[in-house]
Parts: sequence; structure tokens; C-alpha cells
Amino acid sequence: MILFVQDLTVIDFSYLHRQRGMLGESFIVDVELHGALDDTAMVFDFAKVKKVIKQAIDQLVDHKLAVAAACPALRHSEAEQMIVLQYQSERGTLQLACPPSAFAFIPGTEINEQTVAHFLEQQIKPLLPDNVAKLVLNLRSEAMRGFYYHYSHGLKKHDGNCQRIAHGHRSTIQIFEDGMLVPRLNKMWCERWEDIYLGSKDDLVSAEALSFLTPGSDDYSFRYQATQGWFELCIPASHCELVPCDTTVECLADFIADQLKAANGSKQYKVVAYEGVGKGAIALRD
Repeated sequence: MILFVQDLTVIDFSYLHRQRGMLGESFIVDVELHGALDDTAMVFDFAKVKKVIKQAIDQLVDHKLAVAAACPALRHSEAEQMIVLQYQSERGTLQLACPPSAFAFIPGTEINEQTVAHFLEQQIKPLLPDNVAKLVLNLRSEAMRGFYYHYSHGLKKHDGNCQRIAHGHRSTIQIFEDGMLVPRLNKMWCERWEDIYLGSKDDLVSAEALSFLTPGSDDYSFRYQATQGWFELCIPASHCELVPCDTTVECLADFIADQLKAANGSKQYKVVAYEGVGKGAIALRD
């Protein structure tokens, strides 16, 4: 017997890629449980699927930076209850120093739907009852008809896992000018924010302010303290856009709308900015 749950959850996270650098991603998770019926005539209670499996996914990967543990581009060490990590991509060197909870080290040399799914299956299967013989997770991207971008960020004021300095999303955007959807503007912003790190100017620091990292001459350096600990990031400036606000989806929608209005004050704008799948914010400028 196979029990299935579609759209169980969405994993919003970032990962490191040899060519593209740091990428924000959003994977929808479908679940199959293969096994025999238990004494309640079920393979597994649907309520427990969400409680056990979704909770485990949240703890293992969601809102973390996923790193391929065997990738030759990776160097990392531990210091003062922090993980200090260096990753050499074709877009430059990425450096991070964060609490261990901010990282998900995935076996293998690359991060993709299959390696993340296999890692989660191996970690979650022991949590399930004996009658469940096999767990299958299918990770997939949202089917999008419009334009989208991958972005990473951190929210130091957040009291949950969004405070981690390198997590992200795969997000679509819809920009309306005078009530009409304008593909040209959608395309322009998605190209501007393709594979981007969005950093708040308030979190930018000098090299001297860093405790664990040594930035390159072309790097932006970020550092902040949140409830989960200290976070540091050095990233090539070409991989980043600085914004004069926090990087919540509400502020990002406002930022885009302000930029559009400043460029053409005679037009009305509506910006529908998504944060991953099925959620986001709307900013209006008359």
C-alpha cells in the first residue's frame, strides 16, 4: 500500500553552486509512504505525516544554507561554536561564519532535488513506525508561467529561522503599470536579481569589524547578531545588491515600486512580489 501527500510543505533555503555561487531556492515536497496497514487500518495517520515529516524537514534543511559536504570547492572548520566556511565558485569566493544550525551539510558533491531528497529520506525514515517500509520524497520547483529570480538574504530582526544570514527563495514577480501587466518590467527585475544576494545597507560592516572572516578587495562584508547567534558573510559585490531597507518581502516590494515610480512618476504601479511559493506582498504607487 502507498500513502501519498502532495504539497506537504515548501523548503525555502539557499545552496552553494560551483558556477552560479549562492542560490535561493524553493522546493515543493510531495511524500509517499510505502508499507503495510497498522492496527488502525492505516499506513500512517495523515495528521502525523505533517507533524513528523514536515517538522523534520523544517529542522534539517528549511531556512538553512545547504552545502555539498564532498564538494572540492568547500573548506570549513569550527571555531568558538561557529562554523567558518569558504566556498570557491566561478563568481568568486563566498565566506560565512554562522552557528551550526544555519547549515545543512548534504552528502555528495552537489546540491539538487535528488541529493536533498535522498538526505531527507535517510534522516526521516528512522522516525517512522516499523510498518512503513519505504519513504519517498519528491522535491520539485513551482511551475511558473512568468518571470522569476533566485535570491538569498537574512533578516536579523526575525525571531525565527529567517534570521539566518544565508537562506533564500525562488520567487516570481508581477509588475502592473496603469493596471496592465508589463512583461518588459518583470523581465528587467528578474534579470537584475538573477542569483542575487540582497543585503541591507544597515548590516554592511568594514573588514575590521569581522571576527572570523577576511574579505577580498571586491567583497561586501555583512555582520549582525540575532537571537540564534552571530552571523558573518563576505560575498563578491557583483553577486549582491544593497538595499536601503530590511529585506522582508514587504520592504522589497516597496523598494521595487519606489524605483519604478522614480523612473516614471506619471504612471501608476502595482508590484506583486512573492517570497517562495504562494505568499508575498503587494505594493501600490499612484
